[in-house]
Order: sequence, then C-alpha cells, then structure tokens
Amino acid sequence: MNKYVPNMYKKNINDIDYEKLKNLNIKCLMFDLDNTLLKLNKTIPKKSFCSLIKRLKKDFSIFVVSNNGSNKRVSIAAARLGVNYVRFSMKPFSRGFKIIKNKYDFAKSEMCIIGDQLMTDILGGNKFGIYTVLVDPLENDDLSITGINRFFERRKLKQLSKKGLLRRGEYYG
Repeated sequence: MNKYVPNMYKKNINDIDYEKLKNLNIKCLMFDLDNTLLKLNKTIPKKSFCSLIKRLKKDFSIFVVSNNGSNKRVSIAAARLGVNYVRFSMKPFSRGFKIIKNKYDFAKSEMCIIGDQLMTDILGGNKFGIYTVLVDPLENDDLSITGINRFFERRKLKQLSKKGLLRRGEYYG
C-alpha cells in the first residue's frame, strides 16, 4: 500500500467504525490532538468527543499522540478526556508510537493512529506499521508549521487522486 494511503478514511472521529477496529484486534487507539480532537483555538474537546472517548475506553486503551510541544495544552485536553498522552511525538517519525508500544506492551498489529494529516499521522503510522485512520480537519485554520505540511499534502492528494487511491470527501473503510 502507498505510504500516504490510510486504511480507513472518515469525515470525523464520530464516523469511524470502531466495531471494525475491535474485530481487527486493535486494542490501542492513538488520537492526534490538533484539528482531530480539538480546534486550534480551544483547550477543551467538544462534549460529544469526550462522550465518545469515554465509551471507547470500555474496549480500547486510548492515548493522545500530539506533535504539539505545549505540555499545558496537551495535558489539559488529555485530562478532560481522561487519557494518557505523548506530546512532541515528532510524527511522521515513530517516537510517540514507540513510547506507547514499549510502555504499554502493545504489538504493532494492535495499534491504530487516528489523525487529520497525511504528512504526519498517516505517513508516520504507515511507516511504523500500524493501522491508520484519516479524518478531515475540524477547521481550515492551521498552525504555521502545519500550513507547510498542508501544501505538500495537497500535492500528494492530487497524485493519489489521479491514481484513484484517495480523494478528499470520498470516505471508505
């Protein structure tokens, strides 16, 4: 599979088929923070996301894996969700994924990353060898560094679309 193509693509985290993930023996769900669980100008996730995470904790170990370096922002969101987290995870590198894998003794086949960026979440997850789920960003605003990633992401999406591998808004999985 192309390293930029997710295993599943959904509009947002509420649309993900978690029963399918459970049937695939996924035990660890790692959520990106910015624009996946949380809008950039917020520190507290939406109530619907908090409720979803609470329900998911019955079947999965849940983590926030964020490239965000702000311990305060990441820790506040993770505390509200009642989950552990890794900040400054350096996606698409495997630092954050390895920390969770080793600390909690998961097999890669039991791990899933859910995020809004091809260039960090999906590329990093695919390179590490775990299940990947792409969701649309919660909003169009991005951090300045993310703007650079989005530029390259648009180019990559054009290539993937021409090959019929991935098109924005054509959800699957």
